[in-house]
Amino acid sequence: MTKRQDFILQFIKQHPNTNSAAIVEYMANAWAEKSSRATVLRDIDALISGGMVVKSGSARATTYAPAIDIESYFAIDPDNRTLKHEYFNFDIWDMMHDLFSAKELSELDMQNKTYRQNKAELSPTELKKEIERLTIEFAWKSSKIEGNTYTLLDTERLIKDKTEAAGKKKDEAIMILNHKAALDFIFQQPDFFEQITIAKIEHIHRLLTGELEIENGIRQRRVRIIGTNYRPLDNRQQIMEALEKMVELINAFTHPLEKALAAVLLISYIQPFEDGNKRTARTVGNALLLAADYCPLSYRSADEIEYKKGMILFYEQNDWSYFKTIFTDQFRQGIEKYF
Repeated sequence: MTKRQDFILQFIKQHPNTNSAAIVEYMANAWAEKSSRATVLRDIDALISGGMVVKSGSARATTYAPAIDIESYFAIDPDNRTLKHEYFNFDIWDMMHDLFSAKELSELDMQNKTYRQNKAELSPTELKKEIERLTIEFAWKSSKIEGNTYTLLDTERLIKDKTEAAGKKKDEAIMILNHKAALDFIFQQPDFFEQITIAKIEHIHRLLTGELEIENGIRQRRVRIIGTNYRPLDNRQQIMEALEKMVELINAFTHPLEKALAAVLLISYIQPFEDGNKRTARTVGNALLLAADYCPLSYRSADEIEYKKGMILFYEQNDWSYFKTIFTDQFRQGIEKYF
């Protein structure tokens, strides 16, 4: 970080949710050297890319705020944290723009070319094995995030040999096998998810929750989330309206990584189902990536606690920067570790 960028950062810390015009004006009056508007905007982009500043809104409504200190934030008891929005924020749609900078997308696109090249060089048998490996590791980690106690080796034996681990609950095995069924579906027909719909999201949810005594369809009762005082919508009609706006937003994105990140965040935020929301979000995110020939995520090396912190920050502060880092890291690692 340059001295000029640090100067800008200190101003944003003192004036959270400020806009670019205010920052440019401040730099013109307070910074010793002349800095053009373009230079200041580049510095702001660098601060965003470095995880020190977060951007909200779009066009003239864009504002900037300092990134949250994760350790300090989660050192506070949930009942004592100040939430930006305790209830569902109906303005969330106006904030969900420019999830990645142009530079970030360009770099990630270049990395995804490696995925495509490697995949193209695999024989059908080799490709099948790589898909199986990713499926096993996704089923294991996605289930582990939800509290499943199967180890990776237990998961591999269950999926390959249909042998359940001793001393484990039946539901844990079902959860993992449901993940396999959902991954099989999205790998076999990726074109199905070129456009997302509520019905397609519900189908993924049914695959993931079969035989688990979880009610299918959009919930009609309230839900609460462990570790946060954020309260999702209670009204079924409002939930449907939120899903419709979410689908419209995702389909309007032109880049698959933005589609996928938005899906993972917003399905989790809306909590449209009685249970299985985050599992559905992760799987739908992968479906959107596969539809555009982008590398899916296994989340294999993602820490479950950090994953949950990223989600809670989005619930409570509508700040996706911490989770975005986890998502992007897992995308890069997927390209390195699979295919």
